[in-house]
Amino acid sequence: MSGITPTRAQRGLTESAFARPGLPVFTGPEGILYDFNYGCRVRVPVDGWRVRMVDLDTHSLLFDEPVEAGVVVTSRRKYFVRFQLDVLDGDRLVFSHAYNARNKPILVRPSTMALGDSLAWVPVVDAFRAQHGCELYLYLAEHLQPLFAAGYPHIRFVTQETAEPLEEPFYATYYLGLFSPYTDRDHQPTDPRVSSMQDSVSYMLGVPCAERRPKLVVADTERRIRERYVCIATQATAQCKYWNNPRGWPTLIAHLKELGYRVLCIDRHREYGLGDHINTMPPGCEDFTGDHPLQARASLLLHADFFIGLGSGLSWLAWAVGTPVVMISGFSHPQTEFRTPYRVINFHACNSCFNDTTTQFDARDFLWCPRRHDQPQRFQCTWAISPEHVIANVHRLIDERWARRNRLAPYAFCSSASAADNSAGS
Repeated sequence: MSGITPTRAQRGLTESAFARPGLPVFTGPEGILYDFNYGCRVRVPVDGWRVRMVDLDTHSLLFDEPVEAGVVVTSRRKYFVRFQLDVLDGDRLVFSHAYNARNKPILVRPSTMALGDSLAWVPVVDAFRAQHGCELYLYLAEHLQPLFAAGYPHIRFVTQETAEPLEEPFYATYYLGLFSPYTDRDHQPTDPRVSSMQDSVSYMLGVPCAERRPKLVVADTERRIRERYVCIATQATAQCKYWNNPRGWPTLIAHLKELGYRVLCIDRHREYGLGDHINTMPPGCEDFTGDHPLQARASLLLHADFFIGLGSGLSWLAWAVGTPVVMISGFSHPQTEFRTPYRVINFHACNSCFNDTTTQFDARDFLWCPRRHDQPQRFQCTWAISPEHVIANVHRLIDERWARRNRLAPYAFCSSASAADNSAGS
């Protein structure tokens, strides 16, 4: 039995930080109030009535105690659980309710509106909607909604402002994120460091784990650039995510241009960083940086021969529109993001600190490097990724693509230069 938690979660996370404060919104018999808007919540009108909560899927008894009148009792677990809720007056069963979301309004609130997280999580949220047949409302930043609206017509995308006026009460609310500390088991059922970004949220919502590519509908499918081109993105939200090898981007860009590609840098920021770590757009590429609508970025990526980037949002966007992705990352294990056969990591160097259960990623620390912060070669994980290593993956991508187009064996040899020459207009 996990015990009683009133309307406050543990470790500083409170109900008001997630849900509208107040009473449960559904009425049962004899003055009982209940809902599932921050775990299973119930209020009884009589002292000493017994509240019992059971997980119907695991057959686990979660709570079974007499409670005080007028006190809102909540389950400890705030992620999805298919609860059986019973209220008893002695031996008399006053109220019994089994969780059933069919045709009921459900609200999902992500903890972040980052591009990569949203592209990873929206398909999982839609799987939850389909599994339960519910009316699903999803908090999503206004600038992200055009990416998803056409592909997910059965989800109602709302912002804080548009959700507030909704009159119908939500049957349940779920909060998605990587909750700190990662050992918190009230808001997340498993440690996100040992799962992919999609699987960790699948566990929170109780849907089968699977890689789910977002259903994006690119509004403008016309090819605007006639020449063959490659898109790159070099900026990130933490220095550990950057490709920190000083030879990296300049050598790679020069090689791509030798193959006949235009190289377009599509980062939002031309320059980004902190203190002595200011990262600027690498020399040799074309400046397509700027705060452009994401639909415009999707249109540009749709016609790129391939994309080269980091473990960041634009890599997820390229993958979502079906463009081959060469991903360069050392701080995260390859299981963390979507699967790409062109994932570049050097296991000879320090790596995968994000997935190390003895450390905890601090998004507030731009220079986070838990193992080597006071040693030489900070950010060794990507400093040790050579441009030749990335170029080898680029050549393999080109060769395999060329072989598929010509109905040859997948690993048949062809020169990379010839492959590039024949990739225009694809």
